[in-house]
Amino acid sequence: MPATESPAELFKRALAHAARALAEKPDMEVAYGGETAQVRDGIAYLPHPPRDLASPEAQALRGQADQLALRVAHHDEAVHTRLRPADPAAARAFEVVESARVDALGARALEGVRANLTAALEARLARPMAPRADKTPAMDEALALMVRERLTGDAPPPAARERVEAFRAEIETKAGAVLDQLEAVIEDQQAFGKLLRQALRDLDLDPAPDSVEDTSDQEGEDQPGEDQPEPDSDEDEEPDAGGGESEGDSSSEDRDDTSMTERSADGLADAEPTEDDGSEATAEGEIPNRPELSDDGRDARAYRIFTTRFDEVIDAEDLCDPVELGRLRALLDQQLTSLSSVVARLANKLQRRLLAQQSRSWMFDLEEGVLDTARLTRVITDPTSPLSFKEESEAPFRDTVVTLLLDNSGSMRGRPIMVAAVCADILARTLERCGVKTEILGFTTRAWKGGQSRTAWVEAGKPPMPGRLNDIRHIIYKAADAPWRRAKKNLGLMMREGLLKENIDGEALLWARERLAGRMEQRRILMVISDGAPVDDSTQSANAALYLDRHLRQVIAEIEADDAVELLAIGIGHDVTRWYRKAVTIVDVEQLGGVMVEKLAELFEHHDAAPRRPRTRKAA
Repeated sequence: MPATESPAELFKRALAHAARALAEKPDMEVAYGGETAQVRDGIAYLPHPPRDLASPEAQALRGQADQLALRVAHHDEAVHTRLRPADPAAARAFEVVESARVDALGARALEGVRANLTAALEARLARPMAPRADKTPAMDEALALMVRERLTGDAPPPAARERVEAFRAEIETKAGAVLDQLEAVIEDQQAFGKLLRQALRDLDLDPAPDSVEDTSDQEGEDQPGEDQPEPDSDEDEEPDAGGGESEGDSSSEDRDDTSMTERSADGLADAEPTEDDGSEATAEGEIPNRPELSDDGRDARAYRIFTTRFDEVIDAEDLCDPVELGRLRALLDQQLTSLSSVVARLANKLQRRLLAQQSRSWMFDLEEGVLDTARLTRVITDPTSPLSFKEESEAPFRDTVVTLLLDNSGSMRGRPIMVAAVCADILARTLERCGVKTEILGFTTRAWKGGQSRTAWVEAGKPPMPGRLNDIRHIIYKAADAPWRRAKKNLGLMMREGLLKENIDGEALLWARERLAGRMEQRRILMVISDGAPVDDSTQSANAALYLDRHLRQVIAEIEADDAVELLAIGIGHDVTRWYRKAVTIVDVEQLGGVMVEKLAELFEHHDAAPRRPRTRKAA
């Protein structure tokens, strides 16, 4: 052990060893960064420990690590996906109770793990919760905590006791007999899941009574991307607080579920739609077997928006107070120190390549410009001679604006969004030094699974083929005319928990192009960074199949057919060449900085625009 190892490093090392042991994976890589615990690409990411290692926050972090490890050891995602209900409300309840099962396995085996899990749950319940309009999420919480009580013998924490008691009588009356059977099958995830589905039907949460048997042998392939649970981290909605699930573990589930949704959407997009394509996305138990035409004869594939009342285009600083924004930016800088140095070297290389193209020369004997003092002797010797002016030629790319459009969807959470933020930051600074205006934009939604738009659709009677059913949120991190030093802090917003939700790429591209169209620069470049296909469960479930995908293809074709904007896409673990003419796909997010720099350099070097020609003196 190094003599200089700090207490925090000792804590991290002990936490990593404990997580590996609990997950039964001695070779599992454990890294520290971000604000939540999650597993991504086989790597377990945990938050940094607090300053006081004896504080309740430190024990809560141990609980998050234990939850993450227990899920790795005792949770089969394939079985979970096969049994999970398609209805969103039922899926939420299914998720939190499954988390209660996994946590209970650890709590029953080890008292230390039980204490850590309890601390994580209490810390999570202590966070303020937004009010809900319906009672279903509260019933989810009560159900999960009552299952935890049955499996571990631990009563609900005081912060949730009132919520549980409000639903205890109803749950016991309708589903108590089924819940009593769960303990006997706690180690059999499939049997546990089937009993849980029965309990959800008894509680009127699952509207599909035959779906368990019908889908048990189909590996969950019939409904891609539409039965994903609603993640807990939602600044507009109250997080689920059941089953001893910590914020970190729920983030891991959200990440995995969102990625699964996007992979499913990618699989659908592999098959090019044809005129005879009658495949439909199944609705959330609401509008099955829809035709391609709505009741009024409208084309089901034509892109529409149900309402724009709840959409917003907002500056990053308006979404976060300055103190928190500064803290998030410091967190971003802290986590990416090593990456920053790598990208900075690449950016300096780009700067040298750009400056090398700025070979300037002077044009003489002009009618206007800067007075050429070297030729004043002619005026003195011959007073009839006119004054002579000169002008410096300009580099072609000086009259250029670059927009970086970053996918702010939930699947980017963790390392990808951190890398994207720092790469955008350093590139903006580099291009500014070279006289190139840079704009940094982000796109996401305000809520998971529809938000207020979907609520308005439900209140309107759920008309068929409603079009886009979510509240989009477009974020301006740095305007083209804003200096980098003023916008630097804004990029830290991407680290904020709850910001990243779903992604509607087509409308984001149109928004970015519209902003570029208003610029005075002659050359406009739009670079898109994304890690998945368009995903919005509410929209996809209420419209024709591949609805968002088709719209994205139409928008891309429209932009690429217009020479006003040069469009380039970079896919992170996601083949974007199926959509974009100019595109590159990277497997590892660590490659992002180098690819962005290289592609920008290629665009500038291969651009054949001639420099502006100054006006020379007319012949006498």
